[in-house]
Amino acid sequence: MRFSTFSRFLSALGLVGVSYAAPTALQERAATALSSSELASFAPFTQFARAAYCPNGLKTWTCGAACNANSDFQVTLTGGDGNEIQIYYVGFSPSQNSIIVAHEGTDPTQFLSLLTDANIVLASLSTSLFPGVTSGTQVHSGFRDQHAKTASVILTEVKRLMALKNTKNVALVGHSLGGALAELDALFLTLNLPSGTAIKAVTYGTPRVGNALFASLIDSKVLDFKRINNKDDIIPIVPGRFLGFSHPHGEVHILGPGRAVACSGDDNATDADCQIQSVPNIFEGNILDHLGPYEGISISTLAC
Repeated sequence: MRFSTFSRFLSALGLVGVSYAAPTALQERAATALSSSELASFAPFTQFARAAYCPNGLKTWTCGAACNANSDFQVTLTGGDGNEIQIYYVGFSPSQNSIIVAHEGTDPTQFLSLLTDANIVLASLSTSLFPGVTSGTQVHSGFRDQHAKTASVILTEVKRLMALKNTKNVALVGHSLGGALAELDALFLTLNLPSGTAIKAVTYGTPRVGNALFASLIDSKVLDFKRINNKDDIIPIVPGRFLGFSHPHGEVHILGPGRAVACSGDDNATDADCQIQSVPNIFEGNILDHLGPYEGISISTLAC
C-alpha cells in the first residue's frame, strides 16, 4: 500500500494538519501487562480477520495460510465485492465452538471503500436494526451505511447456524474498516439475538466508530470486547475526539513482539503505554503499523 494512497485516505478523513490534544479532564487508567498465554489466545481471531482479505478460496476455505491456521472452520456464507460492499463471511468453528462473522477492512485501491471511510458525519442508528437505541446514540455515517448493507443477511445466517450447531457463541472479527463493522455487528447482534447469546468481539486497528453514548452502549451490552492496536498505528486515533467520536473499553495495545498491555476504561488514557498517549497525533504515528504484525501475523491483501 503506497504512502500516497494513505495520504489521500487521511486527507479525506480531514486528518492532515490536525493535532489531537488530549482533553484536560482525562481519568487516570492503568495499563496491565498481558501474559504470553493471553496474547496467544488472540491468534485464531487474528487469522480470521486476515482471511477476510483473501477472497480467492474463501468460499471453500482454501485461502492459504490464513485459512490453514483455522483448518476446522466451516464457511457457510460469503459476500461482498471489496468495493461497494466489503468482503465478509460467516461460518462455524468447532475448535472455538462458535459462529464467526468476519469483515474485510479498507482496500485503499478501491475508491468506494475510501469514500465510506471519508464520510465522517455522525448520524443516529436505525431503530429497525438497533431496537431501543436512542437518537442521541450516533455513529460514523459511512460505517453505519456500510453495515446496513449486510446486517440482515448476516443475522439470518447466524440464527440458522445457532440452531443447526446448537451453540450460543458468536464472535465478530475485523481489521480497520472491518473492525468498525465488527463493532457495529457486536451491538446489532446483541440487540437482535436471544438473551443468553455469548457475544465476543475482537477487532484490529479499528478507527473510532461512534460518540460517547455509543461507546457506553458497547461497554454495557458487549461484555467480551477487545480492540487490539499495534504499536504506533495512527488509525485507532481517528476520527478525532474533537469531532465527537469516542472508543469503548477493551483496548489491548501491542508494544512489540511478546509485549502488550490491556488498558482499562474507555478512550481516556493517561498511561504512556496506551494508544492515545503513545500516538498523540498522526505525525507521531506509523501507518505501516496498521498492517501489523499482530503477534507475528500481518493483516492486509498483501498477507494472503
